[in-house]
Amino acid sequence: MPDATETRADYFDFQPVQTRWNDNDLYGHVNNVVYYAYVDTAVNKFLVEAGGFDPHTAPVIGICPESHCNFLKPVAYPEKLEVGLRVGKLGNSSVRYEVAVFKDGEQTPAATGYFVHVFVDRESRRPVTIPDAIRAALAGIAVEGDVRNGTHG
Repeated sequence: MPDATETRADYFDFQPVQTRWNDNDLYGHVNNVVYYAYVDTAVNKFLVEAGGFDPHTAPVIGICPESHCNFLKPVAYPEKLEVGLRVGKLGNSSVRYEVAVFKDGEQTPAATGYFVHVFVDRESRRPVTIPDAIRAALAGIAVEGDVRNGTHG
């Protein structure tokens, strides 16, 4: 699982995120629940761009049964962020993304955590094998067994 000692170099894909005015809470920083939306958006944008996923028509979709976030330093509107992604575990029907939220230009994360997707049939919601194009995209950012397919590093 990601920790506070990691840096940008430990992640293989980055998705930009712009904080919004309504992300801040009464305490003047981005509220903790908003980080989950940032990660969900980054993961799904990666699946669309790298895996050819169409969230409107795909017969297989990813649902999130588990996620976790460690908050290391505050962020606030109007900061620009990047969500760093890597795959820590790639199974038959599930994937565990390891994630970090970075302030624009910073090397150490403001938050780290993980996000699990189980791929299911859109209609039955029963687990299915991860589609080949998505699996290939996920393998491209995988650290499992330190096998990185030569696509990043």
